[in-house]
Amino acid sequence: MNMKIFGLLAGMAVLGACSNTSQTDANAGGAGGAGGPRPGSQEDLVANVGDRVFFDTDRSNIRADQRPVLQRQAAWMQQYPQVQVMVEGHADERGTREYNLALGQRRANAARDVLVAGGVAPSRIQTISYGKDRPAALGSDEQAWSQNRRAVTVVR
Repeated sequence: MNMKIFGLLAGMAVLGACSNTSQTDANAGGAGGAGGPRPGSQEDLVANVGDRVFFDTDRSNIRADQRPVLQRQAAWMQQYPQVQVMVEGHADERGTREYNLALGQRRANAARDVLVAGGVAPSRIQTISYGKDRPAALGSDEQAWSQNRRAVTVVR
């Protein structure tokens, strides 16, 4: 008899936990609807536009295949005029710390310049370089390096 009562209580606890989780998940969506990202948020930028562009080795010019990402970011920022961003410049692990900080800054500035050319007010964009200090991918091969040569737009 005690086992039946214990089983019934355990079942009700599981159902109660599921119920609370569903409510929490529904609330997490905010104004974005059923579980979607909140419009104008970092999650919205990542999901609907893309938050990063990639660079060739030792280069800071925006590649032709990456320019559309920045153009979409500029259009997205025009849609949300209250949003301000930080463009983070990154480099792979090769080279000195000083060289990579300077390269990361040139990459962040290049991305910012495309956003400004796309109609975003320069006062809405800050830049910073992390050089090789914050890798997105760990490893010492071209696959990892290619993921680390990037500029990332972050909603502030």
